[in-house]
Amino acid sequence: MTTAEAPRVEYQTSPAQYKHLKLSFNGPVATLAVDIDENAGLRPGYKLKLNSYDLGVDVELNDAIGRIRFEHPEVRTVVLTSAREKVFCSGANIFMLGVSSHAWKVNFCKFTNETRNGLEDSSKYSGLKFLAAVNGACAGGGYELALACDEIVLVDDRSSAVSLPEVPLLGVLPGTGGLTRVTDKRRVRHDLADIFCTSVEGVRGKKAKDWRLVDDIAKPAVFAQKVQERALELAAQSDRPEGAKGVSLNPLKRTIEADALRYSTLSVEIDRARRTATFIVKAPAGAQPTDIAGIEAAGDSWFPLTLARELEDAILQMRTNELDIGLWLMKTQGDAAAVLAMDATLVVHQKHWLVRETIGLLRRTFSRLDVSSRSLFALVEAGSCFVGTYLELALACDRTYHLALPNDEALTPKIGVSETSFGFYPMVTGQSRLQRRFYDEQPAMDAVRAQTGKLLDADAAFALGLVTSNPDDIDWADEVRLAIEERVSMSPDALTGLEANLRFNGPENMFTRVFGRLTAWQNWIFQRPNAVGEHGALKVYGKGVKSVFDWNRV
Repeated sequence: MTTAEAPRVEYQTSPAQYKHLKLSFNGPVATLAVDIDENAGLRPGYKLKLNSYDLGVDVELNDAIGRIRFEHPEVRTVVLTSAREKVFCSGANIFMLGVSSHAWKVNFCKFTNETRNGLEDSSKYSGLKFLAAVNGACAGGGYELALACDEIVLVDDRSSAVSLPEVPLLGVLPGTGGLTRVTDKRRVRHDLADIFCTSVEGVRGKKAKDWRLVDDIAKPAVFAQKVQERALELAAQSDRPEGAKGVSLNPLKRTIEADALRYSTLSVEIDRARRTATFIVKAPAGAQPTDIAGIEAAGDSWFPLTLARELEDAILQMRTNELDIGLWLMKTQGDAAAVLAMDATLVVHQKHWLVRETIGLLRRTFSRLDVSSRSLFALVEAGSCFVGTYLELALACDRTYHLALPNDEALTPKIGVSETSFGFYPMVTGQSRLQRRFYDEQPAMDAVRAQTGKLLDADAAFALGLVTSNPDDIDWADEVRLAIEERVSMSPDALTGLEANLRFNGPENMFTRVFGRLTAWQNWIFQRPNAVGEHGALKVYGKGVKSVFDWNRV
């Protein structure tokens, strides 16, 4: 199905619209129960049996976790469990994968990965803890969801097991971090992990605990009590506020046109002939609150929060619904002083729960940009405001072009760093984008830090290494045009591999392994005949036909 033929995927939802999840609250503990409607798949052609999920389920999960973060600051532990008897979650729906295009499978796995990583991000930075209460069979992506939680409690009922059966059953890999979290996070011995990941039946009871696949087990009669006790113990480790009032996340003010997305804080203009999309992110305008009372009163209309929500939606919309648009051009527009004032407010109040959650959403949104399989060029033009938080947009890009106007000081575009540039929005490597850019080399970092709060023209920015090129107004149009034309003429497959390798040049960790090494292997395996050929394991699953493999090792 081509981009033009496929129905648009919508990432905005609300609890009233959920078809698959049930959300409830009890003091510091929220319970998110998986109860998937098998007849409510996002696309036709499959049923979501046995609590198996598709992209629509993960859209709800992403929304639910976001609402807990912002609307329920009193919640300190989220319990993920099942509303079904004997089944927790059987993972990604296999028939959905069998009928999906390669691009759909990859985008599905990427979004699911980001949602799982978001649980760990909130645990690390916001004190929101997650407990998987596995009350039934837990397979594939269901176990990967549990693995993303801080702890896992498994019911010891002699039948419920955890498993990653993708290799023996489907000829593919666990697609959302399973292999990596089993080793890097849970530290399962590699020979035991090998047995676990090549067996269909999985591991249950005491063996699951002994192998470190779960943290604890409990008999059915005491399972609920064990889960509640552990949820409260995890909650006691959190610093989320008890008496704070949450902020309602209202529907985004957004217009979708044939060739544009329009939001209150940004717009995306699509040029289909050039295969480019131009993101124009606006600076705050007018008086902005600088104290906590004003920020809380603004609620979800507080500019940084609105920006984070709208930019996240724009990235997801473009990533899933506009596959032919291979180059995103990043621009900003407005008063640089207003952006620096916004940053100052974020820095002063960074420990307040609402500000902290907003910084977290900005951090995760910039990370979505990092891992988007699109070329990214930043264009610093007259009227730009690539400073502080907005400079992250340029630092995330593969190249930055900065217009030099030596004879017009008033219109000369300038960029600058603020305190937020030095660790507020770390990449998945744990480094800031400046550290990634300069390989954390001290002389370069010191030189940039010395310019904190100052506005730098093209020549100064180029001298510091903050931009790629600094053409003047005579050369600007031709240099940018040629760079764009050259980029969109190249193989998108090769560019995706190139960009992913060059963007992540820092320390390797669990998250880079999930998004880099594991994703690359899965991407390759998803195209191999042994998985998706006419007689491949993924294609014949459930049809009573044996897979036919090419036994050559590649």
